[in-house]
Amino acid sequence: MKKGFTIVEVSILFVIFLIVAFLVAPLSLDDSLQAKNTSRWRNVQTDFANIFYAINTQKNQEDFDFKKAFESIIAGEIKGEAAPYKITFMNGTFPNSTYRFNDFKLTQTNSIIAYKLFDTPQGDLRGLLMYDVNGSVGPNEWGKDVYGMNIYSDRFEPFCKNDPITVQKQECSKDGTGLCCSNYHLIGGSF
Repeated sequence: MKKGFTIVEVSILFVIFLIVAFLVAPLSLDDSLQAKNTSRWRNVQTDFANIFYAINTQKNQEDFDFKKAFESIIAGEIKGEAAPYKITFMNGTFPNSTYRFNDFKLTQTNSIIAYKLFDTPQGDLRGLLMYDVNGSVGPNEWGKDVYGMNIYSDRFEPFCKNDPITVQKQECSKDGTGLCCSNYHLIGGSF
């Protein structure tokens, strides 16, 4: 009667453990990266609330110009220019012109920001803002590290804030665009 394991049996067990580790590790790394990016996005919400406080203090001036006020306050957040790069939707397609941004700026926290202010406001909507929480480092994908906000006269509002949760969840999936993750992650939704 033999006691213990042979070198072949130990080697087989070792290989099995390695295979399982290689299969599980990327999933946990992706989850922790997503949690970190979501946390950064939550912090951005607080920072941008302060921007509108500053804009609202200027509204009583006779020559108040929203675009000028917005850009002067945002300028304090900007460290410099950033090279443009491609950003995709979660489903792998490229955004249409509405969600494509030029003029990327590097923030004080090494994130990337870009915005479009409309020449003619669309109701109370003044423009759109894109925020890449980890800068130009990948994945550069809406809903994973890129989020967005609507710019209104008196507030920023994450994309899809007023959409039903079911729509947000669908859009924040591998088959969706990822735009709704901007709000879905703030209310506790996950992939």
